[in-house]
Amino acid sequence: MLQALKNLSLHRQVLALAIPMVLSNITIPLLGLIDAAVIGHLEHAWYLGGVAVGGTMISVTFWLLGFLRMATTGLSAQAYGAENKMLLSQTFSQGIFLALCFSFILLLFHQPLSYAIFSFSDAAPEVKLYAEQYFSIRIWSAPAALSNLVIMGWLLGTQNARYPMWLVIITNVINIVLDLLFVVGFDWKVEGAAFASVIADYSALVIGLFFVFKQSKKLALPRFIMPIADLLSGFKRLFKLNRDIFLRSLCLQACFTFMTFQGASLGVDIVAANAVLMSFLMMISYGMDGFAYAMEAMVGKAIGAKSKSQLSDSLIGTTFWSFIISLILSLAFGLGGYQLISMISSIGTVQQTALIYLPWLVAMPLVSMWCFLLDGIFVGATKGSEMRNSMFIAMLTFFTMWWLMQDYGNHALWAAMLSFMAMRGISLAITFFIQWRKAIFL
Repeated sequence: MLQALKNLSLHRQVLALAIPMVLSNITIPLLGLIDAAVIGHLEHAWYLGGVAVGGTMISVTFWLLGFLRMATTGLSAQAYGAENKMLLSQTFSQGIFLALCFSFILLLFHQPLSYAIFSFSDAAPEVKLYAEQYFSIRIWSAPAALSNLVIMGWLLGTQNARYPMWLVIITNVINIVLDLLFVVGFDWKVEGAAFASVIADYSALVIGLFFVFKQSKKLALPRFIMPIADLLSGFKRLFKLNRDIFLRSLCLQACFTFMTFQGASLGVDIVAANAVLMSFLMMISYGMDGFAYAMEAMVGKAIGAKSKSQLSDSLIGTTFWSFIISLILSLAFGLGGYQLISMISSIGTVQQTALIYLPWLVAMPLVSMWCFLLDGIFVGATKGSEMRNSMFIAMLTFFTMWWLMQDYGNHALWAAMLSFMAMRGISLAITFFIQWRKAIFL
């Protein structure tokens, strides 16, 4: 381990993949913070609550299909490590095909889907009204948003983190500028925030396809448009992997959705304060995801090349830098939490409520870093069933903890979330070490 930590080329490799993704990922919660800040300075808390609930529902809907990115990353990284150019092209084409199929289904059934989702919400009528308004507009970005997941995954799998970085940064800058224009300039309120995101998603699609074209030329890949027989070849493995990651994502989003809706039932100030704190949690998640993405790409490449030494070095180097980043995040929330909350909302009751629950956020980075890293390992190894089983155990832990502590109100929700993150890491770590000892990981 010490020898690997002294290897400067390993650190350069990890940081070359991780830093661009960390920088680009930080713009994603930054966009959420801008949304919250712009909406949070309007005259009523229910605007912020509506965007929080509606935005969460869109995230749930799209990120339930997050297997499109994860499966594409793992499969393309393994194809890249094995130097299989045909499989690289096939992986991208299959991913885009699936993304468009799922988009068509979402658009066809978005109205009954919206009714089903919001019928379970106990939020105040004003919050629910603006949440439904936000959802009904944002859903039309589905073809672009889902295709962008495939594009991101494929570029990462080919060990290119610079293109995804610029893709995310440029897109979110567009979104932020349009947010300010539509909400502040045109006074479109919640509708403005939703339209800004739709336009940004389609801008990302155009930019992403350009980057894919450039990367395919660099790697001298065969054409992406292929006969149906070639497109469907190997679909069974892809379907099984996507099924397992989908079930994993379903468990994940069940916990986040429950937290949003249960928080909404505790009052307008609680749902608004949780919206602020969840923006911070998303910042933690996206920051740590940068290193998880690096882990996915490096592990997938090592497995494709059948190199145990590459795999071992990837684990050591990425874990080291993840710990450094998580420590910095915990210190930032611990020392500057009040200032960060004040930047998001100027409503006094929301600020005071958010401060009560801030300590849960201080502990979150160091507890959650392990689940992000281990997710990266299993995505790169395309071991979907292990990820599915681990997430199911973590979900049971979440609801058990909430049920045991429900008399403590919002504290129960945050205690459940911290336990959820911890159990994800613990269960995956046990699985990993068992498989590593039995030499079945490669």
